[in-house]
Amino acid sequence: MKVFVCVKNVPDTAANIRVVGENSFDESIKFLINPYDEYAIEEAARLVEKEGGEVVLVTVGKESAIKTVRSALALGSHRAILVTTDKQFLDSADTAAILQKVMEDDGPADIIFAGKQAVDSEAMQTAYRLAEGLNIPIASDVTEFSVANDKVSVEREIGGGEREIIEMTMPCVVAASKGLNEPRYPKLPDVMKAKKKEVKQIALADLGLTLTSETKLVTLEQVPDRSGAKIIGGSVSGGVAELVKILREDEKVIS
Repeated sequence: MKVFVCVKNVPDTAANIRVVGENSFDESIKFLINPYDEYAIEEAARLVEKEGGEVVLVTVGKESAIKTVRSALALGSHRAILVTTDKQFLDSADTAAILQKVMEDDGPADIIFAGKQAVDSEAMQTAYRLAEGLNIPIASDVTEFSVANDKVSVEREIGGGEREIIEMTMPCVVAASKGLNEPRYPKLPDVMKAKKKEVKQIALADLGLTLTSETKLVTLEQVPDRSGAKIIGGSVSGGVAELVKILREDEKVIS
């Protein structure tokens, strides 16, 4: 069984990100595996450990993303493909097109895993666009997964505490959510082995793709510091009136 996992190199959510210029940020901060992708990697590793085959990671990013790729390889994957680019920003359409090209060139997939979203852009479109490009089914927000008789069965969250069960033919895309599994913690031998695993680097220009998306990152703005909380006392009616006054006169969020 051949399983691809889409992995994104993202800034640590605990990092203090500093905007530089109009549309860049200081990249000296810590980067890591997109948290939702860890569930995808773990599920792929468990599947191949049970059924046999290989797990191939696919990443699009700058050359510095190699550190994140090595970390991901220590989580039970066999090899990786890193498409390198100096572009500051790639939207979901271009990213999906790149992932599709790499997977088609490397060989047909039985299953493609991904995180349900990236914690930096949170666009939640890449997995859907990839499935559309490959003309295969997709399920997102997946919290339960199983394979039997060449069919994938998943359980996914649909909001309001409701869940639904979907059965898909293979190949398909499975976008993992928190709760699907408990990602493993890499042991020292796993980390050492990951340093020797194959990471094929391909320059974006060498893929022969014509990227058609016209989306541009125009500006980035620093998140403003939060102001102190204000407690409104008194009766309910008096508190509501005071809140409306603050929202209208001080915060100017209502007219």
